[in-house]
Amino acid sequence: MAQPDAPPVVRSEEKTAAVRRASLVAWVCLFIVWVLWGSTYLAIKVGVETMPPLLMAAARNLVAGAIMFPAAMGARRRAVRAGQAVHRWPSRAEWIGCATAGILLLCANGAVGIGEQRLPSGLAALLVATVPLWLLGIDAALNHARLGLAPLAGLVLGLVGVGFLSGLGGGSGRVSATGVVIILIAAFTWALGTIMTRRVTIPSSPILASGMELLCGGVALLVWSAAAGEFGSLHLAQVSWRSWLALGYLIVFGSIVAFSAYGVAVRALPTPTVATYAYVNPVIAVLLGTLILNERLTPATFVGGALILGAVVLVVRRHPPSH
Repeated sequence: MAQPDAPPVVRSEEKTAAVRRASLVAWVCLFIVWVLWGSTYLAIKVGVETMPPLLMAAARNLVAGAIMFPAAMGARRRAVRAGQAVHRWPSRAEWIGCATAGILLLCANGAVGIGEQRLPSGLAALLVATVPLWLLGIDAALNHARLGLAPLAGLVLGLVGVGFLSGLGGGSGRVSATGVVIILIAAFTWALGTIMTRRVTIPSSPILASGMELLCGGVALLVWSAAAGEFGSLHLAQVSWRSWLALGYLIVFGSIVAFSAYGVAVRALPTPTVATYAYVNPVIAVLLGTLILNERLTPATFVGGALILGAVVLVVRRHPPSH
């Protein structure tokens, strides 16, 4: 005997409960992104204590890519067997697109490791927080867009904030100008990679696209590391357990878990809400660097950091960044 349909009120309550659960999961995932991506600066700082920065970044991304790419391809093969209209193997255009984006994004990540050999992790995170400002500037230059008052004010505030963090505001102590320049170049490169991600052909599956970008970027970092002579400077016996632990943390939590959480959050929450990672991550990084590594906070750090975060808030409200 056929069972009667559930009353409309019951179905409505079940649908509401499902929406609430999905929303809760999305907020938990966003919290994971806040904490884990913010903590990667600490992990990088610990890792480069005894590991060459480019080689460490290459290992991180190659291992993460070697895990994510086969998993995504397995899902793709199952979709093909189920009769869905997807290609069994990524196209040449998709590989070129992922290589372009992956090399820019992940070489920027490797450059952060070089910069953190000279700068505290919290300061590096505050400088990387300029990525939304770079995004706005590059987008305006490419599309000849006219900047509004709030974005323009954000760019000016960000520039002043960078000046304070670089020591131009006085009282910041000894800050490596080379380290500051390297981190700012990394932020610019990450922003350029983000924009290129929107302009090139990449797979529709975020997991597959990320796996391909990780592999391509990891190979590029490996080549860069070899050209920089890092292979000769690596002595496994001298790598500390702290650095090994940091590398493992970056692979599992920084690259795989946080990216997956970001994918859930960005699909379920408003884009401006998800974009808060751009100014929450630096705060997390500064707190962890101070509490765990005893990094010193100066008045210039507070002022410069506040100016940059204020600038990011102004820009993100109208032009949310992508990661």
